[in-house]
Amino acid sequence: MGIIAWIVVGLIAGWLAEQLTGREDSLLANLVIGIIGALVGGFLFGRLLGLQYDQGLNLATIAVATGGAVVFLWIFGMARRSSRPSA
Repeated sequence: MGIIAWIVVGLIAGWLAEQLTGREDSLLANLVIGIIGALVGGFLFGRLLGLQYDQGLNLATIAVATGGAVVFLWIFGMARRSSRPSA
């Protein structure tokens, strides 16, 4: 997948993950979250289901990247909660 497709998929997936999780992030944060989500989603779907979704810009890659972004945000949120000092 080309760099432009990665950026577009990252933006869409990051924005969708933001909407699904109720967060409010910047455009740059959505891009980063979406690209990390694409990597996480690709790894999870490839390892767990044996599926490959690196065919460019389509609904399957956006869905996998969004799923990965939601998983990433969940893990990130859990890590932030556990690192906070208890009052």
